[in-house]
Amino acid sequence: MISRIQNPVPAIKGNIVADRKTKNLLKRIRPGEIAVVDHEDIDEMAAQGLIEARVKAVINLKPSLTGSYVTSGTRLLFENRIRVVDVTKIISSLELKDGMQVEIANDRIYVSLPGHKVEWAQFRPVDKNYIEEGTNRAKKNMEQRLAQFIDNTLEYAQKEKEYYLKPLPPLPLKLKIRNRHVLVVVRGKHYKEDLKAIRSYIDDYRPVLIGVDGGADALLEHGYRPDLIIGDMDSVSDRALLSGTAVVVHAYPDGRAPGLKRVRQLRVPAYILPAPGTSEDVAMLYAYEQGARWIVTLGTHSNMVDFLEKGRKGMASTVLVRMKIGTRLIDAKGVSMLYQKRLRWENVIYLGAAAAFPVVALSMVSPEIRHIWQIIWLQIKMMFT
Repeated sequence: MISRIQNPVPAIKGNIVADRKTKNLLKRIRPGEIAVVDHEDIDEMAAQGLIEARVKAVINLKPSLTGSYVTSGTRLLFENRIRVVDVTKIISSLELKDGMQVEIANDRIYVSLPGHKVEWAQFRPVDKNYIEEGTNRAKKNMEQRLAQFIDNTLEYAQKEKEYYLKPLPPLPLKLKIRNRHVLVVVRGKHYKEDLKAIRSYIDDYRPVLIGVDGGADALLEHGYRPDLIIGDMDSVSDRALLSGTAVVVHAYPDGRAPGLKRVRQLRVPAYILPAPGTSEDVAMLYAYEQGARWIVTLGTHSNMVDFLEKGRKGMASTVLVRMKIGTRLIDAKGVSMLYQKRLRWENVIYLGAAAAFPVVALSMVSPEIRHIWQIIWLQIKMMFT
């Protein structure tokens, strides 16, 4: 039996939106609603989405921070004052559905029904101690987790290397890539800031724009229409798919393409590209084989935490693809964190002086404007006498 919290925090009430997949929940949740997720080790991207959605609170059916590896999502929610609670015991068999009203009070979650209230579950609050304990466990587990990740990567790299020695199946696309710059956009960490940071590059070089699943929406959000969408179609919006751009459905090596059903329902023409690995790897490999001069990637997954947050235990395909195309690859991920323009006061002063100079010069040669300045000066003197 879980003991009652000695110092209860204020209760929270609100309507819920529930989904097993956080990225699907984010498509329909509104500000002030409570998110019910099933998300072990909340990652930074999910946390950022919940923050931007301005949710009131998060009820997690899984541990928000297991300590298996270091992830920053839970801490990010806490720092942004979004209350997170982990369900520890479900008391009622009542199924939570969108629109239900719940109350989070003490260590209980209650569901409001017509005429009465149901005690639905017990929870553990995600507080500073919870986060520190989980982070410390993760640091201790880091060496072991890294060893497992490396072993998995090497094992699958050995098994899959034959796929990457041969070219991808040809596609009858009319898109001209040879000798051009290609920008591959994935909706990964800091993708918004990075897109803003390289806006001048996009405007100057006019690269071929490839959106990987939700990366197509990222481009649209910033005023760019993707030239090509590649992915398994699990996170790209209908709007992007209907934008008139070419669509390639990434399929398993055996030809199975679960995402094709959705594309066909929208009556969008699409090509199927069977290949192992992630869709972003396939996008980079396709650009390389089409003769791209440079391949610039943004928002891609490139380290152990990135892949663990996606539920992958290794990164064999990414290692193999980057080994193959490395001479043409430029990774722009995190460029916004590397270089951030700061507003310097001396620049503001110089700019103000430059803007004032023609006004002063005009005053010196124009009797009318000189007269106006004299009137203003007299008014100022009267105010202080």
